[in-house]
Amino acid sequence: MGFTMGLNLLLLVAMVATNILSLYHLSSNIQSKPPAAPPVPDHLLHQLQTIRATINHLTRLHPPAPPSAKKSTVSIPSDLLLYAHLSPIASSCKDNPDLLYQYMNYTPFSLCPSDSSVAESLILRGCHPLPRRRCFSRTPSSIPTSLPKTPFSTLPEKALLWNSYTCKSFSCLSQSNPNMGFDMKVEQSRFLDYKSGLDLPIPQFIQLTKSSKSVIRLALDIGGGTGTFAAQMKLHNVTVVTTTMNLGAPYSETVALRGLVPLHVPLQQRLPVFDGVLDLVRCGHAVNRWIPVTMMEFLLFDIDRVLRGGGYLWLDHFFSKKADLDKVFQPLIWKLNYRKVKWAVENKNDASGVKNGEVYLTALLQKPLSR
Repeated sequence: MGFTMGLNLLLLVAMVATNILSLYHLSSNIQSKPPAAPPVPDHLLHQLQTIRATINHLTRLHPPAPPSAKKSTVSIPSDLLLYAHLSPIASSCKDNPDLLYQYMNYTPFSLCPSDSSVAESLILRGCHPLPRRRCFSRTPSSIPTSLPKTPFSTLPEKALLWNSYTCKSFSCLSQSNPNMGFDMKVEQSRFLDYKSGLDLPIPQFIQLTKSSKSVIRLALDIGGGTGTFAAQMKLHNVTVVTTTMNLGAPYSETVALRGLVPLHVPLQQRLPVFDGVLDLVRCGHAVNRWIPVTMMEFLLFDIDRVLRGGGYLWLDHFFSKKADLDKVFQPLIWKLNYRKVKWAVENKNDASGVKNGEVYLTALLQKPLSR
């Protein structure tokens, strides 16, 4: 017991003595002139510069909120905030980690998986995945001896991969739905006949442009399916690029087999075309009332961006509810301030149209020559 108390007392004295010596050393350093700081090593300076650059970059991305006393009166439109999540490339990849993992889960230096539908699902959600750099794209096991020389020739069955599709041939697709665009005997007469007031046959359109002394050379067909509009315009020496998504059938491959150019892009993406270079933009059945109004507005103004002065916007069989056309879509279209060449509205007489009170609109509008 006595030994333990003596040991504790000794430890207490040592602690007090240490503190006194520390205070004495500190006071002497304060009174004396501090020594010169040693030079900072180069590698530390490099690390500090890297940290400073990173902080500056993050500050630009997320600027601090202004003081409450000096708040700006200008607010960011909610439409811009919404579209910021819809359009930019790869902006929503972080919101779909499961799909992205599935897409990037493959064996390096071997054949890529047959999962084009996964990439398309990501694209439709606003995530454009980077190309896979360590696997090789698949090709058909047998290559056809010849490809179609005209856009309405019979399509070779063995020219593409059918693994991702329910139907395994063009004949199967044609039999399941003749209006899907895979029967070339049906497609060769499309856009040529005048069946109702909604139709604008291509020969009539060409005549309209000639009478107004407009030149049609380059065009974009949005949601163009298998590219039949581009094929018919090719016969008039007009180059048409078709945007299309596969959605369960080989639309993009079929456009390419017909000797035409497919663009695999969704409706919400900024059109991959430079400003003011197109003579015509046509919107097919893919552009309809199911598109959110905000996205529809951005699409229309992006079309205005790529059209040259005097170019044409062709809305072909756009459908919506009659009330929505009058109150929403017609005012939206008139925002462009284009000249009305054709404006035809008729009832949509199929089961869905009758049930929902829907109508079709076909409109041909011309952009002003100058503004």
